[in-house]
Amino acid sequence: MVRVKGWGLPSTRREGPPYFTKSQIVTVFDQVAILLELDGANPFRVRAYQNASRALGQMNRHLMDVIESNALTDIKGIGKGLSSLIADVVMTGEWGDIQSLYDRVPAGLVEMVGIPGLGPKRARILSKELDVSSIESLKSACENNLVASLQGFGEKSQQRYLEGIELFRRNQGRTRLDVGLRFGLALEKRISDISGVEKAQLAGSARRRRETIGDLDIVVATRPENRTSVIESILDLPGIADIKGHGESKISLILEQSVLDSSFPTGSIDNALNEAILDRSEDATIDAQVRIVSPETFPFTLAYFTGSKEHNIRMRQIAIDNGLRLNEFGLIPEHLAGDLKGIDAATHTLSCENEADIYSLLGLQWVAPELREDMGEIEAASVNAIPDLIESDMIRGALHNHTVASDGSCTLEEMASAAMNLGWEYLGIAEHSPALNIGGRSIGVDPVEVSVQGDLIRALNEKWRDDNEKFRIFHGTECDILPDGKLDYSPDVRNQFHHVIGSVHAIGSWRSRDEQDNTDAIIKALEDPTFTILGHPTGRILQARDGFPIDMVQIIEKMGEINSNGTLKAIEINASPFRLDLDWRLCKIAKENGVPIVINPDAHSAEGLSDVSYGVDIARKGWLRAEDVLNTRSGDELDEILGE
Repeated sequence: MVRVKGWGLPSTRREGPPYFTKSQIVTVFDQVAILLELDGANPFRVRAYQNASRALGQMNRHLMDVIESNALTDIKGIGKGLSSLIADVVMTGEWGDIQSLYDRVPAGLVEMVGIPGLGPKRARILSKELDVSSIESLKSACENNLVASLQGFGEKSQQRYLEGIELFRRNQGRTRLDVGLRFGLALEKRISDISGVEKAQLAGSARRRRETIGDLDIVVATRPENRTSVIESILDLPGIADIKGHGESKISLILEQSVLDSSFPTGSIDNALNEAILDRSEDATIDAQVRIVSPETFPFTLAYFTGSKEHNIRMRQIAIDNGLRLNEFGLIPEHLAGDLKGIDAATHTLSCENEADIYSLLGLQWVAPELREDMGEIEAASVNAIPDLIESDMIRGALHNHTVASDGSCTLEEMASAAMNLGWEYLGIAEHSPALNIGGRSIGVDPVEVSVQGDLIRALNEKWRDDNEKFRIFHGTECDILPDGKLDYSPDVRNQFHHVIGSVHAIGSWRSRDEQDNTDAIIKALEDPTFTILGHPTGRILQARDGFPIDMVQIIEKMGEINSNGTLKAIEINASPFRLDLDWRLCKIAKENGVPIVINPDAHSAEGLSDVSYGVDIARKGWLRAEDVLNTRSGDELDEILGE
């Protein structure tokens, strides 16, 4: 029986139709398709649920309107049988016999499908041939070389599964930043709108902008006389899949996708990656803890539950050194607290209107949440040396984006229009080079077509200049770094570009090599005079695959050495929330070595341009200021810098 987090038929607290939302049905249909495949169902039946899920997900009309007008079967991908089921689900709350499918499929098989690189079809084969029905039994089968000897699998698959199991365990219970933020900000907004709530703020690892986050933490301030009504209103919010528990100061919830607001989009990634990565990254539910406190206690509770644990330990020690006691309830003089504990001792707390007052009373500069990882921020705050961090509105354009010329979904004009709507001054286009091969087909731009796109870009730039429009397109390329360190395209072709982003895409071959061999190859590539920016440096996909082995410190130091000789080499923070690569821990090292950062969304659609905000989050977490990031410069400045 399936008992896996996020899996199962949702419950409803509605007393009339619609009993369930479109997003809930989409989630169930996605799961049913996987369960059917694990159960050995007819492939046509599996595909029917996949198609219906996709069709519903792309439908812009209100589902109730479509049902009431009997127009479900007019939607391509939804047949008569599933249209009837959808109508029943929405109008009566009945799911037919779907529950029996959830009851029939072992939970271990469902968990196995969460392992990167292992789909339902292969999971079923492993179960049938090797009696593998859990992650533990799969691990044992791999370690005993049973998977490698199975027809159609081999040693590479076996090794990939072992690596996938490690990734699965490392990321279990965690959610990608963009997905977690989407849930967290939606819940924060809904709670903020409740009568009697004075403040509501997202805390925890989401507020610190970690690449992946655990449970959500929301801190809510309300007066004692409003506490009961506020708690009741929170419990009655839409989008709650389950209430795990609640009291006077804490509510534990499981949120479902219907809590989301369409104004909080999740991130995007290039179409070349396996769709299974995308499917697994969209969590159906997420746990949330809501803390209800008085307005006077709010700053202390917010700081405490923002964390990190290591940062909080340092803060508490500083308080002790100053004769104070710091906890989630207050900042309390020890001589007044005496034997009192917790909230009882907090009756003697020093008054703080906000977090900055807490830091000030401890002799510290306020520390931005992103920096609270005990990685030098306490020392910097003690001497008033916390930098003014970059803000999203400081970004004036980005240099790594794609169009239909390679694997993007929008035209050059559509991407430019979206960039202008963001208030940008420029947009860098960097299509793939021919070496990138997906499914036996190159998705890169042929050398002959490079000049064609260049002519189109020049024509558009001239038009905007004639119209006194302060916008331009920079013509670049995302050029594959080949295993021997050479760059794709000939030097003559590369010299046609405004900027060359060197990236590794053949991750499999690079992951099988020695770290120093990979490092030497990257250094060889960036020493090429046409090379401008190192793109998604390690090739990692969060929660799906580790990057290839590489000594990034050595790479950064080499780039700094080249920069000191007057030739610009920059490094990218790939802002796709699937990547967030360069890792934030390396940003300070880049800064210290004089290596500029470029925050790029690597957008493959107009919507993807907004992913740049996640890159700004990582830059802030890496202590970067506006002057450390190249694309805070104007178009003219950037043209001059990169044209040197």
